[in-house]
Amino acid sequence: MESKIAEKLAALPIIQQLKDYQPLFWKNPDYNQDDPDLPFSKEYIFDAVARWERFAPYLAVAFPETAALHGVIESPLTKIPHMQQAWSKYNDYSLPGNLYIKQDNALPISGSIKSRGGIYEVLKFAEHVAMTEGDLTYMDDYSVLATPRYRKIFSHYGITAGSTGNLGLSIGIAAATFGFQTTIHMSHDARAWKKDKLRANGVNVIEHDGDCNFAVHQARKQAENDPHTYFIDDEGSKDLFLGYAVAAVRLQKQLVQQHILIDQDHPVFVYLPAGVGGSPGGVTFGLKQIIGANIHAIFAEPTHVPSVVLGMATGLNHDISVYDIGLDGLTQADGLAVCRPSVLAGRVMKTLLCGCATFADSEILKYVTLLADSENIKIEPSAAAGFAVIKPTSLALTNDYNLTNATHIVWSTGGDMVPPTDMQKFYEQGQSLLNSTAD
Repeated sequence: MESKIAEKLAALPIIQQLKDYQPLFWKNPDYNQDDPDLPFSKEYIFDAVARWERFAPYLAVAFPETAALHGVIESPLTKIPHMQQAWSKYNDYSLPGNLYIKQDNALPISGSIKSRGGIYEVLKFAEHVAMTEGDLTYMDDYSVLATPRYRKIFSHYGITAGSTGNLGLSIGIAAATFGFQTTIHMSHDARAWKKDKLRANGVNVIEHDGDCNFAVHQARKQAENDPHTYFIDDEGSKDLFLGYAVAAVRLQKQLVQQHILIDQDHPVFVYLPAGVGGSPGGVTFGLKQIIGANIHAIFAEPTHVPSVVLGMATGLNHDISVYDIGLDGLTQADGLAVCRPSVLAGRVMKTLLCGCATFADSEILKYVTLLADSENIKIEPSAAAGFAVIKPTSLALTNDYNLTNATHIVWSTGGDMVPPTDMQKFYEQGQSLLNSTAD
């Protein structure tokens, strides 16, 4: 494998740019080609949609914050014209088209995109247990799962996962609410408040000195040694992936409601922060299956942890780590601090992903501040990654697409659960950086 990696690296000029921590845009040469080997189809997404709908009565009871939407977990699509002005001024570049933000930072329960995949996989496992150990049927009112009888059934089973933070929050809170014995293995860069939040919800948190991949490995080992513990695999779970894909069905409706055209003359670009690649990969799969050829996904990654672009550009995907090319894997975007992409990300994204772009950490902190000042929307640093890659994407694709009437959607992946003191610190860091730039 080492010789195979060395051979690939020597043949790719992009590797030196990555090794030098240089922001870049990588255009996927296989984009929009036919791929007969996709492991999923549109029907898988609709199966996941149906499961979310079955669980809506349960979610409305177990999580009162979802009651107003009748147990639906969804985030708003918000037009941000003031941020577009601030963005254009900062970048000295007039962004063509219109700028929106998909506010997964406001998703109920865990305040991040991970609510989509993490909670979904917990729901699917709970459904399986309730049907095999209890008497639940598909036609039942699933709010029955919130009763003491079912909590007792669930308490005989465990759920575990490894995480840098947000996935652990979504899985941990959801699983513990059902009554599962829940353990989350956290990497060294997971923020203290996320660990505290999990413990406050009755979750067993195990802290590790290693990175996210190490935490996932430890969770996997735990499940292998206990037949009653279910492991949720951030590196290769199909259920996580499909939980994220449901977002496309909801976004399709929001685009229609806001009269946003999507055709060859009105392309839509979606900017998704990427860590292991599972959540943006699932969303992208859904977008291409549900909305079609004129919506284009761009992954945004830190220059210090460009795991997906490294895996896809080399074709090695999960078989290569950022450490293999000498990168340190350190970033302020803790949710993106994953040194190796998921098993699914590169394989499924081979023809579905338009491209990847990398950014410096200082940029996302600036956008945290610009967004708060212009629109009073507060997000965590990793959630601002999309803003940092719009300009290089637009410049790289200006000859490929009609950008005049483009719609740009930055997918904000987290923020609502961040403690005010931490959020204020992010804001002040960004403000200081913006002031230094102005000087």
